[in-house]
Amino acid sequence: MKFFTEVFVTLLVIIDPAGTVPLFLGLTRGRSARTRHKLAWQAAAVAFGVIVVFALFGQTILHYLGVGLPALEGAGGLLLLLVALELLTGKSSEPTSEERARTNVAFVPLGTPLLAGPGGIVATMLFARQVHNFGHALALALAIVAVFVVIWLAMRFSTVIQRVLTDNGVELLTRISGLLLAAISVQLIATAVLAFAKQA
Repeated sequence: MKFFTEVFVTLLVIIDPAGTVPLFLGLTRGRSARTRHKLAWQAAAVAFGVIVVFALFGQTILHYLGVGLPALEGAGGLLLLLVALELLTGKSSEPTSEERARTNVAFVPLGTPLLAGPGGIVATMLFARQVHNFGHALALALAIVAVFVVIWLAMRFSTVIQRVLTDNGVELLTRISGLLLAAISVQLIATAVLAFAKQA
């Protein structure tokens, strides 16, 4: 139970479902409620799949590619920075019909790197290294499932939050989220640079 709580709380804080709501609304603006509901479960499913894969095979994948955790953080930081700039400038708020048909924000950037980002991936990999028996494995699996159920619920009912906040409120939260996301991305890049400097 202690390990479950530790994993659940840590991943919940890192992934931040509440902070995901304005990002989700901003990235899916102009789409129907039905499409948003579909994108919500798709994003949660994609992120869940990415987290599970890295929990099981993360160390093996990185070792095979010759990539360290700092490189993963740096790459994630750059991707998040691009998304943050779109939110700050409003570029992603009015997708055209052609863009909607061509792209699926549930995969990128919602599924990854926003939900299954460097922080969540690294944390999951570290927790996976602490698994030494079936009880710990079960606790880790249940915690990951619980976190993504919460995330799905937050995005699934984001339209209710939108009605409460109104379009102006969502616009404000989107810009603030973009700013915070930019700060997070810069921090990830800085952390990666410092890690590389220590290795040199």
